[in-house]
Amino acid sequence: MFENDARGIEDLHKLNAWRRYQSTLSFILYVAARRLFPENKLRIEHSMSRGFYCLLYRGLTLTDIKKLESEMRSIIKEDVAIERAFYSRRKAKTLFKKARLLDKVRFLENVRTQRVAVYTLDYLIDMYAVPPFESTGTVPFFYLEEFRPGFVMVFPLWQDLTALPKFIAQPKLARIFNEHVEWAKILGIRDVGGLNHAIERGEGPEIVKVSEALHEKKIVYIADRIVKEKQKVILIAGPSSAGKTTFTKRLAIQLIVNGIRPVIIATDDYFLPHNKTPKDEFGRLDFESIKAVDVSLLNQHLIKIIQGKEVILPKFNFLTGRRNKGEKVSLPKTGGVVLLEGIHCLNEELTLKVPKSIKFKIYISALTQLNIDDHNRISTTDTRMIRRIVRDTHFRGYKVQEILRHWSRVRRGEERNIYPFQEEADEMFNSALIYEPAVLTKFCVSLLTRIKKKHPEYEEAKRLLDFFSLFSDLNERDVPSNSILREFIGGSSFIY
Repeated sequence: MFENDARGIEDLHKLNAWRRYQSTLSFILYVAARRLFPENKLRIEHSMSRGFYCLLYRGLTLTDIKKLESEMRSIIKEDVAIERAFYSRRKAKTLFKKARLLDKVRFLENVRTQRVAVYTLDYLIDMYAVPPFESTGTVPFFYLEEFRPGFVMVFPLWQDLTALPKFIAQPKLARIFNEHVEWAKILGIRDVGGLNHAIERGEGPEIVKVSEALHEKKIVYIADRIVKEKQKVILIAGPSSAGKTTFTKRLAIQLIVNGIRPVIIATDDYFLPHNKTPKDEFGRLDFESIKAVDVSLLNQHLIKIIQGKEVILPKFNFLTGRRNKGEKVSLPKTGGVVLLEGIHCLNEELTLKVPKSIKFKIYISALTQLNIDDHNRISTTDTRMIRRIVRDTHFRGYKVQEILRHWSRVRRGEERNIYPFQEEADEMFNSALIYEPAVLTKFCVSLLTRIKKKHPEYEEAKRLLDFFSLFSDLNERDVPSNSILREFIGGSSFIY
């Protein structure tokens, strides 16, 4: 096994330990909340600011949050055992109904699983997609930070479970999550149990249509805003498998509807030749570094295009590692914009020669809002990794083991080059579709079942298979040809 493969396997183990750390902290948070505020329901909503955004349905004060944190620390100091027992689905439903955890009951009513792991801490029971550790003393590093109307539970970085990051408020990201909450309300779905129930009732096609219409409505809004503000250079950034390419093409269509002619440019076409590409600490070509981009040439071309001049765009050939000549482009004298798409587009260093006054920045990511239940969220990172598994195995010739091994490398690049600039965006677009796991299930399960216990990627494959077992199947025939999801499953009306 090569050194970078060994690093990838080691990182998979670190990521799994990190997820178990999160589950353990979530259980402790639930127990502390029940001790202090027994009549109020806790909901762990989504990832934000290096932690989980949480709601406790009462008017929480800063004093309440401090009490909650103190209670959690007491539970951790006691190093209480977390017990696990397996029950039939019927028995588990009875237990959760008695405990008034109706979100678990609803979930178990709408899944196929027949054997349920139930965890107990301080006489309280719960259910977790990723098993918590065996005792509470294993998760000493965390803190709670007020973020109204709830709070953020901040935990260590996956690379080092003793390293606590600084809390940085992300109000723009919070707004886009809240928007998705409203979308979920429109669909009448807030968790996996609700989605499965709707699919089993035959409502899957309607869920797809409404979800896609909500996407289109937001794209129309962004296009209208660009036209109104008369911006010339639209910068579109986001992490891997966010759906940047399809979003850019759909935005271009809406701009044309408004009488605006766009020129689409991909930052990847401005990569330096391989012999000038920087390398990472393992000696691999680092395409995720901004230094891999010919920033000077990109800025020259942007300025010329804005000035109404013709430019021959480059076309990067990944096989030869060199740039070829691409198409000749120019903007019309009136009513034209440049759409520049790439992971570094929120970083001012990429377009430093272009005046800020004519730039409009868009951040796009699959910010999953669907929860498994009140205490189990679906990772936004998992959503993108699953998309990547489907696309890269079907259309790019990769093996699923390679994708799993190299995912941590992708994450490191995102954490360094993308996430620090999220709040620089003028607008954000959430590319997650509430129904997509139900469609992607059949694409992934056959791939993941090929990974056997002897393979080092087995633990991660098993985790993902357990995840897919939670969903009812939804046929992809109802997914429209211009959907962002088509970028990954095929059948798109766009050319990539």
